[in-house]
Amino acid sequence: QVQLVESGGGLVQPGGSLILSCAASEFAFNRQFMSWYRQAPGKEREFVAGISHFGATIEYSDSVKGRFTISRDNAKKTVDLQMNSLSPEDTGVYYCNARDILTSKNAWGQGTQVTVSS
Repeated sequence: QVQLVESGGGLVQPGGSLILSCAASEFAFNRQFMSWYRQAPGKEREFVAGISHFGATIEYSDSVKGRFTISRDNAKKTVDLQMNSLSPEDTGVYYCNARDILTSKNAWGQGTQVTVSS
C-alpha cells in the first residue's frame, strides 16, 4: 500500500507562491501516475495536475494552467507542485494521489492546507 505525505502548505498573500511536496513510500514509485487534487470548503475535490510515471505526460486543469507546475523525482520518490500567482480561489486542502498504472489502485495523502488571503 502506497503511503503519501504532503508538505508545504500554509498561508500566502494573493500573487504569492508556494511549493507543495509529496513523499511516497513505495518501491514501485515509477509505476505510479501522480496527481494533485484540491478541495475548497463546500466544494467537491477537483483535479489540479497530474504527471505520468516517467514525466512524459503532464496534465493541468484549466484553472491552474500557466500558473502551476508539477514535477517528479523518481529517485527521491517525490512529486512537487510549484504554485505561482496564487489567488483566493486557490484556497483549499491539497491532496496527493498515486494511481498504479498496472493495478489501477489509488492512494491518497492526508492533505495539506493552502490559504490565499491578504
